[in-house]
Amino acid sequence: MSDPAVQVIGLNRFVRQLKQLEPELLDELKGANKELAGRVESTARGLVPTRSGKLASSLRSSGTARSGIVRAGKARVPYAGPIHFGWASRNIRPDPFLWTALDRRRSEVESRYLAELERVSRKVSDRG
Repeated sequence: MSDPAVQVIGLNRFVRQLKQLEPELLDELKGANKELAGRVESTARGLVPTRSGKLASSLRSSGTARSGIVRAGKARVPYAGPIHFGWASRNIRPDPFLWTALDRRRSEVESRYLAELERVSRKVSDRG
């Protein structure tokens, strides 16, 4: 399994400059991040271990201008972390379904996200 995160060098600076120049474009980045996180979420739904279905139904995705996020678990599903990361003292082996989902969609997410950054950059330069 590879690194669970996708990082873009200089993203914080880009978002700060975008906020100053074209703040309405931040919503477009947020929407793209949410959409890409949703793709990872849908892949994770097919990978999550199932007994009652509560863990799968607790999956949710969101997006900000800087990131797309997929979460699992909530107050009524507190076992999401031990299932995903494992718990050695309880003999629970890790089942990193979220990271596996990202690994399966990584090239698609990276290429589509970079294309979105380029699209937004072009909009800024075209207006400038």
